Amino acid sequence: MDTKATLLTERLLLEPLSENDDDFILELLNTEGWLKFIGDRNIHSKTDALAYIKKVNGNQNMVYWTVKMKDTKSAIGLVTLIKREYLEHKDIGFAFLPNFSNKGYAHEATMAVLTYLTKHNAFTNIAAVTLPENISSIKLLQKLGLQFEKEIAVKNETLHIYSASADKF
Repeated sequence: MDTKATLLTERLLLEPLSENDDDFILELLNTEGWLKFIGDRNIHSKTDALAYIKKVNGNQNMVYWTVKMKDTKSAIGLVTLIKREYLEHKDIGFAFLPNFSNKGYAHEATMAVLTYLTKHNAFTNIAAVTLPENISSIKLLQKLGLQFEKEIAVKNETLHIYSASADKF
């Protein structure tokens, strides 16, 4: 399976994260939502953003797709697939610029990735991690078909784990 595949939906284009996405990464990683629910990655310049992209792309346990509007090719979000040490299964994640929230883009893009991964037998079960107070992410995870599994503590932080089997997609 090619985890660097480009995916298309009705409205979106999902491409592997590239060094050309540095301006977008700089913007996204400094949004209020990213800082509050994902955490400060200390990305304060294009140089920092480029280093972050290289780090992600150099890690075999991470795949990031940049979500772009199909018509304008402008980047609006990310869908991520990460194998975390503290999880048995890979973790699907998403983050979008505030202007593109609550418009169905995160659902459309994440479902495209899940469908693609399922088609290529890339997982038997998928997990998702969120803070208990991240209500909008929890609603999207549930809409995608993931269900609350358990609460865990990682680095003194309480996290909620959601999961689903591949046959849901």
